[in-house]
Amino acid sequence: MTERNQPRVIRAWCMYDWANSAYNLCITSAIFPVYYYAVTKAAAMKAGIEPTDLNGQDAPMHWAGMELPSSVAFSYALSAAYLLIVVISPFLGGLADYGGLKKRMMALFAGLGSISCAALFFFTDENVAPGLTLFMFAAVGWAGSSIFYNSFLPEIATPDRFDQVSAQGYSYGYIGSVTLLVLNLVMIMFPGLLFDVEGMARSLQGQGMGMEAAFTEAEGHYRSLATRWSFVAVGAWWMGFAFYTLAHLPPETATGQNQSGHLWSRGYDEFKRVWKRVRLMPTLLRYLFAYFFTSCGLQTIMVLATIFASSELQMGSEELIATVLLIQLIAIAGAYVFSYFSRRFGNVPVLMWGIVVWMAICCAAYFVSSSIQFYLLAAVVGTIMGGTQSLLRSTYAKLIPTDTKSHASFFSFYDVTEKLAIVFGTFAFGYINLMTGSMRNSALMLSLFFILGMIGMFGLLKKHKEYGI
Repeated sequence: MTERNQPRVIRAWCMYDWANSAYNLCITSAIFPVYYYAVTKAAAMKAGIEPTDLNGQDAPMHWAGMELPSSVAFSYALSAAYLLIVVISPFLGGLADYGGLKKRMMALFAGLGSISCAALFFFTDENVAPGLTLFMFAAVGWAGSSIFYNSFLPEIATPDRFDQVSAQGYSYGYIGSVTLLVLNLVMIMFPGLLFDVEGMARSLQGQGMGMEAAFTEAEGHYRSLATRWSFVAVGAWWMGFAFYTLAHLPPETATGQNQSGHLWSRGYDEFKRVWKRVRLMPTLLRYLFAYFFTSCGLQTIMVLATIFASSELQMGSEELIATVLLIQLIAIAGAYVFSYFSRRFGNVPVLMWGIVVWMAICCAAYFVSSSIQFYLLAAVVGTIMGGTQSLLRSTYAKLIPTDTKSHASFFSFYDVTEKLAIVFGTFAFGYINLMTGSMRNSALMLSLFFILGMIGMFGLLKKHKEYGI
């Protein structure tokens, strides 16, 4: 087995957080949701729907054979992506362990995600439904690659370093994603740096358009084009840094190297073998229960906060992106702060305090009515977001048996739980929004998930010293 705690290997592992977090920030949270919201409105107007007809509601769109408000379609697309991962990941985890295919599986899903991001360049008001489908495939790529990425944590670090290394990975992710977001924002906000805005404006003036209107039209055109190029940049960034990670991760170990049989059937057998072992681990199952409901709330807030602000508070793109940057920058420190407190008090007690804050955030979101209030709420989210995610991952790693080599299979249960939580959370959020016509009701509903997560964590308190959690 490869020696653990090697700084070079740990840095390479963390660099995948650097790589794929660009998808999370630019596509899920910042640039794409704002662009998506604008494009669906433009498509609705092309279809003959006037802004006054919407009466402040989301523009309708057709996707997957349904006519849905655009924010609901966004939620459902994420739900569909993660549901697909829930169905296939246990089998893929067993296959990867049995055949020693973890790095290749990780590369396959990273390729799917990065190519789908780059293909969003073609997402315009002419092809809204295909664009949303590409967004869904990008989510599949991100979620699928995360299974195999997370499963390397027990192979590159010893249990006493899990919290620190997990926090380091999330910090790399926040720094890398903010770096690319800033570069993309410069391209979008100052299109004249890359495109001939003045040339197009002069051409429009020659066609009889006024000077001010011509420059506004030219700048808007190239800002839209720059936004689409930013999706290409995300795909290139993701895949480029993923190559570095894959080149330096330890060699794969095949659990079935001395067995005969078809790889696919043996992969399924490997999954069943690990599942039988998981069923006999009540502490691990209790943790997965708590993790499921905590993730229902946490992940839904993260992926739909921007859509909430766009729809409920009518915040502009500059305000939304500033909020996202605020969250990411604060989260860098938050990950290390939570790691520090976990060493002093244990993972479970610190996670329970974090859940209490998440519950308060859900309740506060119901009453938010201004941009300033949303900024304050975002600052609180940033403080606990990185720390909560980091500790949830490292806590699970500590509960995995130390004598196992089936890390991908064990982590497939962790990732299935997370992705099923996202499916459940985003679908519930979208459904309540559809039924009540208000995202505020959906936000308030998320607090119920955190209450159930707290109940599950409470049951682990007496185990946290025994397992080092």
